[in-house]
Amino acid sequence: MKTPLITRKGYLKLQQELDHLWREERPEITRKVTWAASLGDRSENADYQYNKKKLREIDRRVRYLRKCLENLKVVDYSPQQEGKVFFGAWVEIENDEGKVLQLRLVGYDEIFGRKDYISIDSPMARALVGKEEDDDLSVKTEAGIKEWWINKIWYDTTDKL
Repeated sequence: MKTPLITRKGYLKLQQELDHLWREERPEITRKVTWAASLGDRSENADYQYNKKKLREIDRRVRYLRKCLENLKVVDYSPQQEGKVFFGAWVEIENDEGKVLQLRLVGYDEIFGRKDYISIDSPMARALVGKEEDDDLSVKTEAGIKEWWINKIWYDTTDKL
């Protein structure tokens, strides 16, 4: 089960997507479906079939976003978080091979399309939560246990609106 947390920016982004789908894309596709249906035989009408499929996809996404936004808890930045890794933190970590990663701990619905965002439910995030700079951590992966240490922790203070 995914933890129902999200950053303020992530929440606003999902709201904007919902608004765009509902107010712009859906009406446009509905017009196309109506137009294609008026042409007659729907069974061989590619425009009708394609746009009807697109409309179902939009409706499915709209239902998902509405349910999702209703159940998510927005977590704003708080100065008490400074110095430790919590939800919303940016973390620079390094392993003994010198590999350096900069990651941000966010909600599941924010990770898509971002290689530097990891879900708060991921093994790496679980290992990071509560740690401080210079702390070591062990992360259990499919390839075995990996050792990392924390170089830096910071927060995007613009997340609080």
